[in-house]
Amino acid sequence: MKIMFECTARYSKPVEGSDAQKRVNEVYLFDAINYTEAEKLAHEKLAEVISADFLVTGIRKVRYAEVIPSEEGGYWYKVKTSFIYVDEESGKEKRVTQTILTEAMDIKDAIDRTTEAMGDTPDFMVKAVNESNVLDFFPYMEKDDEVADKVLSRRPATEEELRAAQANSAQ
Repeated sequence: MKIMFECTARYSKPVEGSDAQKRVNEVYLFDAINYTEAEKLAHEKLAEVISADFLVTGIRKVRYAEVIPSEEGGYWYKVKTSFIYVDEESGKEKRVTQTILTEAMDIKDAIDRTTEAMGDTPDFMVKAVNESNVLDFFPYMEKDDEVADKVLSRRPATEEELRAAQANSAQ
């Protein structure tokens, strides 16, 4: 299970067809190492998304086995899954329950995307699907990043490593 952080941002948003302002709280998911980094990322990334002044009012730790984004967009769903595996040491069957955050157009699409992502997992079943209040997900590093291997170590690349990666990509 990956530990991630849900950050709540509060800001005033104009009401359509009116001059009034409405205060909203929106939740965004960040893949970060700790609370401090999550808050830093929230301020950096949300400044690009939210045009008004905003305040990060809450940060909470959440656990997801996987996050499945969609290029079409849509809503985020918490899909609770379960599968059975046999413990090789004891020979007993064990049930593993996990939550996967899936971006989909509707509940059926969320189930389909989750089932596709689980692939050939034996004895897999979807136990529950709930709509999440998450509006967007910001991964730790983009997959096409030059130093994608740093995602595993979770430490920033040194300048020398970045230069070496750029030199290798130029060849």
